[in-house]
Amino acid sequence: MSLAAPNEVVTRALLRQVNVPGLDRPAALITLDNGFDHTKPNTFGPAGLTSLDEAITAALDADPAFIAVTGKPYIFCVGADITSLPALENREQALEIGRLGHRVFARLKDSAVPTFAFVNGAAMGGGLELALHCHYRTLSAGAAALALPEVSLGLVPGWGGTQLLPNLIGIPAATQVIIQNPLMQNKMLKPKQAAEMGIADVLLEPADFLERSLEWAAGVVRGEVTVTRPEVDKDMWAGVLYFARQTLDQRLHGAVPSAYQALDLLETAKDADFATGTAAEDEALANLIFSEELRSGLYAFDLVQRRAKRPAGAPDKGLARPVTKVGIVGAGLMASQLALLFARRLQVPVVMTDLDQSRVDKGVGYVHTQIEKAVAKGRMDKGTAAKLYGLVSGTVDKSAFADADFVIEAVFEDLGVKKQVWAELEKIVKPEAVLATNTSSLSITEMAADLEHPERVVGFHFFNPVAVLPLLEIVRGERTDDATLATAFAVGKQLKKSSVLVKDAPAFVVNRLLTRFLGTVFAAVDAGTPLDVANSALDPLGLPMRPLALLQLVGPAVAYHVGGTLHEAFPDRFGVSENLKRIADSGQPIVVDDQINDEVAKLLVVGDQPLTAEQVRQNALDALAQEIRLMLDEGVVAEAQDIDLCMILGAGWPFHLGGVTPYLDRTGTAERVTGQRFLPRGVASLR
Repeated sequence: MSLAAPNEVVTRALLRQVNVPGLDRPAALITLDNGFDHTKPNTFGPAGLTSLDEAITAALDADPAFIAVTGKPYIFCVGADITSLPALENREQALEIGRLGHRVFARLKDSAVPTFAFVNGAAMGGGLELALHCHYRTLSAGAAALALPEVSLGLVPGWGGTQLLPNLIGIPAATQVIIQNPLMQNKMLKPKQAAEMGIADVLLEPADFLERSLEWAAGVVRGEVTVTRPEVDKDMWAGVLYFARQTLDQRLHGAVPSAYQALDLLETAKDADFATGTAAEDEALANLIFSEELRSGLYAFDLVQRRAKRPAGAPDKGLARPVTKVGIVGAGLMASQLALLFARRLQVPVVMTDLDQSRVDKGVGYVHTQIEKAVAKGRMDKGTAAKLYGLVSGTVDKSAFADADFVIEAVFEDLGVKKQVWAELEKIVKPEAVLATNTSSLSITEMAADLEHPERVVGFHFFNPVAVLPLLEIVRGERTDDATLATAFAVGKQLKKSSVLVKDAPAFVVNRLLTRFLGTVFAAVDAGTPLDVANSALDPLGLPMRPLALLQLVGPAVAYHVGGTLHEAFPDRFGVSENLKRIADSGQPIVVDDQINDEVAKLLVVGDQPLTAEQVRQNALDALAQEIRLMLDEGVVAEAQDIDLCMILGAGWPFHLGGVTPYLDRTGTAERVTGQRFLPRGVASLR
């Protein structure tokens, strides 16, 4: 059966003989290289696997001292070429994909000649699985990341990872890498973590990594270096997997089939021989390749990897002005987080102001504390820390902004307060300075209406915590000009954020949708639905948080304020809940240790028309479908893909939902509520 992928970017396995001091014959070094720089990582498709197969054959024919596999600069390999998966036409082809990878990789595992993986850079998915098949592994301390991220996409590690990893590092750590990390926004391992887990046998500095790896491998071959690995404790295997399954049930409620398939494969790995285990991987992979969750996952992956890097509607980057100094109005928690982020990423002076010196000192103190913590944890060297200390300053005198190129305010969410801030600052800053607001819901156009130069005001909406969430909603007011917008996008890129262009509409994208979503759930509570029923109603979606936990994270007072803003704009769709105000005024936590706070329940004044969990869920989904269609009709964003990108990056909505619109399409909600799908058939679905 032919598995040719017409559009495959072929990662070739380039073989050369290397003379290593102390060995009586050359070693065979296979370098994986797709012919591009590090911005297009090595991946494996059918042709790439065939190239590796041929290189292994040629290496063995030369009777080498050992065989080593490494990657092009900065990249080992990031796994299978998943872009070709939608082109598979039947299950037999899907099975063959797994079998081909297993057959080629197993040659390294079963080789009579010692095999080594010199992991010089990023190693993910099938790339890491390739390394696991080798007898020994060196790892560069400069490698960007290591991971088995397949579960997040709707797949499982299908080239031996579920069988090799737990028997190398133990079942607790393997469960973390294969299931837990992918479900935590695709958390990656740093080289030091991977080495401590036992994934690598030795951690080497990047400067002379290849030379050191060859020397170390020669020492192993000569018997001068002994590699010892702790014995895997199999007595805890069943208990760990039982706990992991319980955790999945509590979090996902069966919503992510790949996670449960991975659990089953890890269970198989305890006692099954390798051939049986890998055959089970083949079957699981074939099942998942033809699932709706995978199609949504691939769609979401494409959004994050491609669309996020080329924002729709962004102006010509050549219009962007240089930013050599940043001003931040405010010195509270959000402002302090922004100050640290701007200083770290832009490496320019950042000055904060506030109403009095004590607030300024507190803000600067927060930044210094965070720098100290980063140094203590080994995440920042002392030289960088010293530089950042010097870059961030604070004052009560706003004249410090006179030479700033970019000023962002993070003050109280009140239109009058923000207009007053800009009126004062416009007299101080230079004419071309960009004035950015971190407002979460207020109108950029209204904020700038009374200014002499409203064209330089732009929305720059971050999500909390600023250092973690990658989304940046860049909001264009009615009079924002292209130069201002281009500068905003350039700064967003320097901050390493994924920017989405948003029209100046109430609450923009994420907050508008989450407010409609939470408002629908809370309306059910107001009607008499018990809190626990409303809270668990969305469980079948496998969202990262239940509604009331999300409400607590946002803050009831903030949610009530944003809800009020949207109620003024759209009173027919956004209600104002007096129960939410009661909770906000009480200061009581809604959820304590994942349980509804009884004291909060006592505050509620509710009706006598409770809804079932299914009714609450359908109402929430219907509301989302309606609101998204209205937002697209209003031109809030360019396309439905931008809605999904915002929900994934700003709200943590999972890949298996594709953000939100693929789920609304495949459940029929979109067509029933709006009369049409959000995406063409096949874009994020099987058909």
